[in-house]
Amino acid sequence: MTSSGKSPLPPYFGIDPEAAEAKLSQPIDTGRFAKAAAFAAKGREELAKGGHAPDGQKRLRKFSTWEICRYLIPVAPAHFRRVLKANPDLPQGHGEGNTKWFSLAEVMTLREHFATEGAANREYRPYRPEGLQAKVLAVANFKGGVGKTSTCAHLAMSAALDGYKVLVIDLDSQGSMTSILGGSIQDEWQTAFPILAGDFARHVQEENSVRVAQGQPEIPLDETLSEALEVSPRNLVQNTHWPNIDLIGAQLNLYWAEFQIPVWRMQSRNWALWDALTNGLDAGGLLDEYDLILLDTPPALGYLTINALAAADILLVPLGASFLEFDSTGRFFDMLYSTFASIEDGENSQRRQLGLEEVRFEWDAVRTLITRFDAAQQTDLANVIQAYFGDFMTTFRQDMTAMVGQAGEQVNGIYEADYREFNRDTYVRGRETFDRTWAEVKEIILGAWWRDEKMNEQEAEHG
Repeated sequence: MTSSGKSPLPPYFGIDPEAAEAKLSQPIDTGRFAKAAAFAAKGREELAKGGHAPDGQKRLRKFSTWEICRYLIPVAPAHFRRVLKANPDLPQGHGEGNTKWFSLAEVMTLREHFATEGAANREYRPYRPEGLQAKVLAVANFKGGVGKTSTCAHLAMSAALDGYKVLVIDLDSQGSMTSILGGSIQDEWQTAFPILAGDFARHVQEENSVRVAQGQPEIPLDETLSEALEVSPRNLVQNTHWPNIDLIGAQLNLYWAEFQIPVWRMQSRNWALWDALTNGLDAGGLLDEYDLILLDTPPALGYLTINALAAADILLVPLGASFLEFDSTGRFFDMLYSTFASIEDGENSQRRQLGLEEVRFEWDAVRTLITRFDAAQQTDLANVIQAYFGDFMTTFRQDMTAMVGQAGEQVNGIYEADYREFNRDTYVRGRETFDRTWAEVKEIILGAWWRDEKMNEQEAEHG
């Protein structure tokens, strides 16, 4: 027996306007946004503290003997235990039986011991040439939701576990990276804003000395610029719950820089606004104090992102394996070309007239990397993207796993997750997602350092 009943209409038919009106609230005024923002701020704080200790502070978990010997120090567990037994002054770990648990600070102490006393052919410390400055990595894309902050955070954690000293600078006024690292930022004066303002203020001082000599009126130094001159970039750095990751955080007021920078540029057209962050990192000694500096940028090609890209030695561009994200990333590269080529043309036209060396932007490497990858659904499109971007692509694609999703819900990185909360194989697969990304990025960093070191040696030979 067959049914002759009609299929129901789609839900967008038959809507009663009078009933729809009854569901509406009164018209929304601007004050309602403040109420929504207050509720969101409270919820954000509560959710962020889901990964914190009861006192509201973030704590980095301890690492087991198994983890240390598998991921952190290349030594067999039995030999590791023998070394600890023979050296009672070394950290002995906590817990009963063969499995001991160590803080990352203790792991760093153990790593130094093995680097000094261990086998000569083992890599206990990562490669880091002496006398060279930190490598600066910017993670950028003007499309949001591509895994930019997550990638930046996990690269910082990967590098820290590998033994590097890392500074993370959050340039996104949404402050997601700051939340992941447990930062506390009260206003824009604890962000990168004073670095940018201070660079313009110093430029104004130099400009005014010339103006005075020429009998021209000085550019005024307002209260903001005068205050910025008193702020050292080092004073903006705060410790995190990772012993070798420091942070310059962000909060909403950092966005003020996007409006203030063009105003400063109008006051002095010869201020190189794109170099403000670079100058601040160098003058503050941060390029000498750290091994790696990672910049998390806003999802827009504004003045903060331009500063980050100009400061970077290596540019990483995350994207998902979808047409829209591929298309958006292509447009991002087009805007990068237009922006930096325009700066070069404008600056060099004047420099040629003055007989000065021309400005040229260069990066050690640029890589796009596919995030949140689903091999069952996205392999064909990912292969197409790989073909078009060619040597701009990393070979590994970051799989989206349950472990990655759970860590994100807890405002943590996967390296902060206790493997005992997962099946061991699940943990290994989830961790491998970012271990392999770090391996490719680390290879770029080491290659760039090696090239720099050889160039310095050649210059010394011919100098």
